[in-house]
Amino acid sequence: MSDQEETPDNRLRKELPKEVPATAPDAAAVPEENLTESPEKGQPALTGRQRLVKGLWPPRLTRAQLIVAVLLFGLGFGLAVQVASNSNSDSALRGARQEDLVRILDELDDRTQRLEDEKQGLEKQRDELENSSDQAEEARKQTVEKEKQLGILAGTVAAQGPGITMTIEDTKGTVQADMLLDAIQELRAAGAEAIQVNGVRVVAGTYLTDSGKSVSVDGNKINAPYRFKVIGKPEDLEPALNIPGGVVQTLEKEQATVTVERSTKIVVDALRAAKRPDYARSSS
Repeated sequence: MSDQEETPDNRLRKELPKEVPATAPDAAAVPEENLTESPEKGQPALTGRQRLVKGLWPPRLTRAQLIVAVLLFGLGFGLAVQVASNSNSDSALRGARQEDLVRILDELDDRTQRLEDEKQGLEKQRDELENSSDQAEEARKQTVEKEKQLGILAGTVAAQGPGITMTIEDTKGTVQADMLLDAIQELRAAGAEAIQVNGVRVVAGTYLTDSGKSVSVDGNKINAPYRFKVIGKPEDLEPALNIPGGVVQTLEKEQATVTVERSTKIVVDALRAAKRPDYARSSS
């Protein structure tokens, strides 16, 4: 039989493929493109990143999310303002000299010591009342002494003692009521026990207002120069006025001239009329 002749066996060999795969292709081998959602007709399929961007932008804010965003903005703004305020308040101390810082620390120590002394005095009075054989007489003595002290604080009794005199020359008319009030507050914080300004006694309820180019204290108009007569410990009062960024520097920035003099005897003799309360009565 000739080699060119086709037998049934030869035809069968030509029709069979050379290699037959053993198993069907695994699903994991399918390309990722075939696993994406079927795109609409005429549009390309979106990748995962494109679908994520499309879901996030443009943003869709709900009312609750908008309120939370506004609250967070307000909180952040408040914190920023607080940090800036603290930085400004500390700037004066950062630029202060070493001796000024030491003086400020000494003043704080003196204030602490005064409070401790006052506490010990009150405890001593309590012990005397508890241990005195004649408690009624002891209570009467302490009442009289307390009345004098309260009279000094209320301005109904004249007082004298060591202290300072502060004079403020205001030729430009730039000193205002709030500056004098700052001076009074600083003196009180430094332990001032009696204050008089140009013949007007300063008490707990004293108020200051601007009156043209001058100042009114409790309704009494006073003119420059403003003279403060203050009873207290001079070693505490004068440094309190001269701290960096304090009363003296503030007034000098307004082109006012300030002089402070210590004295072993200051007389505060301006008096206030005792005012009887309309409604309050003693409960004892």
